[in-house]
Amino acid sequence: MFTFKEDLNLLKEKGLRRCLRLLESESSAWFIVDGKRVLNLCSNNYLGLANDERIKGAAINAIRDYGFGSGASRLVCGNMKLHKELEDKLTKFKKSEACLVFNSGYTANIGIISALAKKGDIIFCDRYNHASIIDGIILSRAEFRRYPHKDTVALEYLLKKSSGFRRRFIVTDSVFSMDGDIAPLGKLIEFAKRYDCLFIIDEAHATGVLGESGRGALEYLGLEDKKDSVIQMGTLSKALGGFGAYVCGSRDLIDYLINYSRAFIYTTSLPPTVAAANIKALEIIQEDSSLREKLWDNVKFFKDNLHSLGFDTLDFQTPIIPLITKEPKLTMDFSKRLFDAGVFVQGIRPPTVPKGKARLRITLMATHTTKDLQFALDKIEKIGKDLCLI
Repeated sequence: MFTFKEDLNLLKEKGLRRCLRLLESESSAWFIVDGKRVLNLCSNNYLGLANDERIKGAAINAIRDYGFGSGASRLVCGNMKLHKELEDKLTKFKKSEACLVFNSGYTANIGIISALAKKGDIIFCDRYNHASIIDGIILSRAEFRRYPHKDTVALEYLLKKSSGFRRRFIVTDSVFSMDGDIAPLGKLIEFAKRYDCLFIIDEAHATGVLGESGRGALEYLGLEDKKDSVIQMGTLSKALGGFGAYVCGSRDLIDYLINYSRAFIYTTSLPPTVAAANIKALEIIQEDSSLREKLWDNVKFFKDNLHSLGFDTLDFQTPIIPLITKEPKLTMDFSKRLFDAGVFVQGIRPPTVPKGKARLRITLMATHTTKDLQFALDKIEKIGKDLCLI
């Protein structure tokens, strides 16, 4: 007879069992986890906006004016003024024709992909794409082909063999959440045009971080003139410090999703307080580039020092730094020792990353000081030597 305990014990034996840690303060550079004050090196709050006083104020004002919950899905009576204002600001920010807000990055990806692709279509997907993209593809019932990470030669080979399908799609993260590298978007846009594919990119970890204005990877790579051929999805829960997600594209695309995306149609809309906070965050990142500049200063400082110590960090290009430890049990031992020393970094193990590629996933924030980062480097160096990783 099946029991949950057997499977849980098996995970534990392999060093793969997960557990929840309790955050007991706001999500800042230093916070309290399980009763201990530690340096936060694993948050996606890249610009430190999650606890910004201006954003708190916007949320409080929205509660006073609109209450907390919206009361319904947007197609019933939950389409509030702040939702439209947020979409208008995102449309302008991304230099797009139209925008639609979803309740999370996960629901956005499953909602967009499963609405656009159908049985008889084929989707080409980078092997390291986020789980939400994979799940959206599965829900769509389209044929599914994974190509090796960023391998455009392999992708073109698959595209050449796919002429018999009704519609073709290429889907990729722009910034890969576990490796911190950037997709070859220029080549993928070229392929999408050559082989008549719809092209979808997930800008979750690029929005607010990449590009002079923080618009994402297309801006960063000088590809914004190609944006009309790209469906851009992204989240508001990382660099913007809020919650929710968006998709930007043509007016027809947005109207189509309003009518066909089940994840949009059958979900109560975001609370107005969340929409107001997201609006304020967008205003901040557009008016002031100093947080983004500080973030990239921190990335350079940490990168240079990690490399000088001899750690394997793959080919990261963003504030996401994979410190490779290979084995799950060693990874979790490293993470625990760091926590005991005052540094909180989560260990990432299979199936989230490939077998043999377990790692500490370090993420940096604009609100980290040089003193904070040096403190972390000193602890990482000492424990790394103790564990024979350097």
